[in-house]
Amino acid sequence: MSERKGPVLIDLEAGEAPSPSDAPPVPELGQPAPQGQAMQTAALLAARPPSRLARWFWGLLLAVLGAVISVAAWDFALGLIARQPILGWAVTGLIGLLVFVALIIIVREMAAFGRLKRVDRFKMRADEALADRDLKAARSVARDLIGFYGGREDTRWGRDKLKDRLEDSFDAEAMLGQVEADLLSPLDAAAQREVEAAARQVATVTALVPLALADVVTALTANVRMIRRIAEIYGGRSGTLGSWRLTRAVMAHLVATGAVAVGDDMLEPLLGGSILGKLSRRFGEGMVNGALTARVGAAAMEVCRPLPFVSAKRPPVRKIVQSALSGLFRTE
Repeated sequence: MSERKGPVLIDLEAGEAPSPSDAPPVPELGQPAPQGQAMQTAALLAARPPSRLARWFWGLLLAVLGAVISVAAWDFALGLIARQPILGWAVTGLIGLLVFVALIIIVREMAAFGRLKRVDRFKMRADEALADRDLKAARSVARDLIGFYGGREDTRWGRDKLKDRLEDSFDAEAMLGQVEADLLSPLDAAAQREVEAAARQVATVTALVPLALADVVTALTANVRMIRRIAEIYGGRSGTLGSWRLTRAVMAHLVATGAVAVGDDMLEPLLGGSILGKLSRRFGEGMVNGALTARVGAAAMEVCRPLPFVSAKRPPVRKIVQSALSGLFRTE
């Protein structure tokens, strides 16, 4: 009887075949768990207050540079007028046009700061009306908000509905809750979409771009742009300097409360158990940075919203993260 040579085949019953998905993940030795380092670095950079000495230095430097550039431009224009009058006057006109545009930008920035302060006053008045249970003050806030959003087409239906129901509420909380339902609910939805888009962008760049500082720069710029868009949605129109002020305020609040830290405990209930262990560390960092961006966006909505959340619920960060990231990294 001859020996059979070759592989031995063992037939397994149905359902006994192991699945590759059941294999344990390959450990990354020496690698710490994803902590969202890019977002934490961006938050610390944005929240860090400049020192008084630094403010004096940059203020004096800008003043000196402005004086030097102004004098040099003036001397250049006068000398050119003396040599070539037509070309000199043309250059002088360009310089004057540049100064005019700069003045317009300054006026727009000042107007943006004024709108941000107006939004803050709405919130303060609403808080006082709720604390004092003052129905008259709540109706005054509602009427002023109708006027504040008067030129916006996306709030026309809510404004018309709210005008007809101003006298239907009999306490301050119900009145402001009606403002939320009729006037602010579409704005809340639009702001939440902006947060989700920013979270997806930060998560994707962190996961796919291996450059050291690209994720930090992307996280910072995406968050600044997100906060600016949220302010515009709620009517703040923050401008460049106003956007940076809002970003610093939001980031400082998150850093002070320790909210710029998230890990498995937040993401596992959303996207499936031990997701950060199943994905590579880079993808885990992307998800954590995206989750932190969603947390920043939720805080920015509270800061930029002209009313505190009364009857409407605050946007849950977990729901935002789930909606923004579950389509990017499949767990099946």
